[in-house]
Amino acid sequence: MADVAAVAREIVLPAPASTGHVAGTSVGGERLYALEAPDEVLFSAEAIQQQVRALAATLSADYADLRPILVGILRGSVAFMADLIRAISVPIEVDWLAISSYTGQSSSGVVRLLKDLDSDITERHLILIEDIVDTGLTINYVMRLLEARQPASLKLCALLNKPARRIADRPIDYVGFDVPDVFVVGYGLDYEQRYRNLPYVAALDPARLPS
Repeated sequence: MADVAAVAREIVLPAPASTGHVAGTSVGGERLYALEAPDEVLFSAEAIQQQVRALAATLSADYADLRPILVGILRGSVAFMADLIRAISVPIEVDWLAISSYTGQSSSGVVRLLKDLDSDITERHLILIEDIVDTGLTINYVMRLLEARQPASLKLCALLNKPARRIADRPIDYVGFDVPDVFVVGYGLDYEQRYRNLPYVAALDPARLPS
């Protein structure tokens, strides 16, 4: 795949001529919306949507008569959650948790609960929706938090699984893609709050970005 380091930015004003960037360029058919181009597209928008529909079909079959609560973890899961719930064909409910554990490109190892659920989940069927399972520390904390509230069942659905980084192992019941040990952005995933709005998932080397 071609190096996209020289691909330009989509901004209101044209990029300065000295940057070597060309506004509106697409790489492998994927239009770049972020301020700096990622290094490599790993999963295209089309591939993601196809996998989301497949996951939704499986969840619809598994929870046909159970009216599950889908619990999204803010903020990374927003794009995945939004597409997933629209593709699920059975009655569901939605709630959100906000967790803090990342600074820049690495997990701090310290997990903080920033927003709790609004729903009473006792004896309810829960599906925890996550963008990526990396070390597993955050997801293990959240699963234990929810298990203590005695739901009828608790399953984990993640768009991305990065097994090479795993420290705390938790089974992922529904997974979209396995991802190599690279830093990824797009489709809800960010680097310093950038790149969340990319419609695809891409590898990014933060070391080469301007400070």
